[in-house]
Amino acid sequence: MHPSALLDLCTELLKSVLKLDMPADALVSAFFRKHRALGARERHTLAETTYQVLRRRSLLQHLAQSGSGALERRLAILAWQGNDAALRGALGPHELQWRSQVQSVDPASFSDKLRHNLPDWLAGPLRTELGEAEFWALISALEQPAPLDLRVNTMKGRREDLQRMLNEAGIEAAPTPYSPWGLRVHGKPALNKLEAYLHGAIEVQDEGSQLLALLTDAKRGEMVVDFCAGAGGKTLALGASMRSTGRLYAFDVSGHRLEALKPRLRRSGLSNVHPAQIAHERDDRVKRLAGKIDRVLVDAPCSGLGTLRRNPDLKWRQSPQAVTELQAKQRAILASAARLVKPGGRLVYATCSLLRAENEDVAAEFGAAHPDFVPLPAAELLAQAHVDRAETLVNAQGQLRLWPHRHATDGFFAAAWQRR
Repeated sequence: MHPSALLDLCTELLKSVLKLDMPADALVSAFFRKHRALGARERHTLAETTYQVLRRRSLLQHLAQSGSGALERRLAILAWQGNDAALRGALGPHELQWRSQVQSVDPASFSDKLRHNLPDWLAGPLRTELGEAEFWALISALEQPAPLDLRVNTMKGRREDLQRMLNEAGIEAAPTPYSPWGLRVHGKPALNKLEAYLHGAIEVQDEGSQLLALLTDAKRGEMVVDFCAGAGGKTLALGASMRSTGRLYAFDVSGHRLEALKPRLRRSGLSNVHPAQIAHERDDRVKRLAGKIDRVLVDAPCSGLGTLRRNPDLKWRQSPQAVTELQAKQRAILASAARLVKPGGRLVYATCSLLRAENEDVAAEFGAAHPDFVPLPAAELLAQAHVDRAETLVNAQGQLRLWPHRHATDGFFAAAWQRR
């Protein structure tokens, strides 16, 4: 495709995405379905340029003010993630001169707001939580794309064998730093045609998400509930941990998300998983299991701000009001899920948020209101599950707390309790 045409397509895509009325990944996927003739390199350029604009929107919009023409075109020019020589061939002399002038601006002259590219309501709490140096380390991490992590299905193979198979297929893979199940892959290879993927020996799953399943530590023959199962990544990890024995319920209010679990479930070889759509956290299906469950994982609905490397649009689409509403939902779901746990059983509350309001604050309120649930030290639980350097993964309260800049995972939180 001629560079001018590709730049025009990028401008069109950005006009849609920057409305911020739908998730960016869904809009990008829909755009590619509409333009099926695009090659892999062209799709990569369009997607990565779009995500770069979202990551650095405040700064790029500030810089784009000095140019002329459609704003989205100016943003695409400044954020371009494709062949630079090709882009220069698509620009007129005035655009080339303008781009050169913008690129010569000293980054040290920018205000903090332009450098961190976060809304004030989000930057403030994170700066307070982390301190100045770590805050900027987090910002640097959030400006980079997330790595591609895989979970090895231990029902179907060993990590070292799958690593060798991937390397032989020309895919550079290395063990993840913490999870004994994980492999980190270089780049973004097409996995869906690999035999290991088609037969369920590997699944795409961030290392942080794998650690939530390891913290839950579901055992053979147990009754286990994944309370907010979604598309089932953690469900599959729990089922493999149980060696396809016992009974594993995958609850979610979204039938669409549970449908997405079915092909993955078939590939996994698991026979102990029972997906079930529930109307709400007080559904009769939930009430019938009260006091009977050995392990309950509550990966609660949250702001998703721990996934900003993958979903940079979230920082512009979320709001303080939305977080407050989510807190109320998180409290209600956690309280209802807790009723399922039998005496001696384990409850895990988790989010993929960076905010204390959705994490430590919700866990503290639950603990204060439920003295029959005793906090468990996450480092000890993870070490028992063969997680390396587990002591580096916890906060001052002994809860799991993962940060992109510290651990190279998505941002995750998890607290664990045992019922008396």
